[in-house]
Amino acid sequence: MLDKINQEFGLHKVDIRRYSPLSLAFIGDSVFATVVKTVMIEQGNCQADKLHRYSAHYVRAESQALMYDKWQELLSEEELTILKRGRNAKSVNTAKNATVQDYRKATGVECLTGYLFLLGDEERICELVRIGILAVDSSKQ
Repeated sequence: MLDKINQEFGLHKVDIRRYSPLSLAFIGDSVFATVVKTVMIEQGNCQADKLHRYSAHYVRAESQALMYDKWQELLSEEELTILKRGRNAKSVNTAKNATVQDYRKATGVECLTGYLFLLGDEERICELVRIGILAVDSSKQ
């Protein structure tokens, strides 16, 4: 998908290591939400407000913090570095409905997702989101 966007808009490849963690999190937030929403809609056709509630359960900071904790043990050294860069980034935004710790971990998840998207590694994004969804679901039991 990224190649198509670059082609259609005449964009040039940029060394993604030059992006700030918050820039990576900016795009990662959208990519993460798109993957989760796609999973939700494919599980059955229902009202949009129900789909929103289902997807919001996984996209909120508390759930992403659980994913962060689960992902840490599964990542390569490079991925772990990006995850932690995102977590440690100083954001001007504050957590609205989450602890500061959960908000920062969620930023790490979004940062890594953005990084993988810009690398073109959609397979790894899907793998990690699937693991994350399972971790969140198992924490409810």
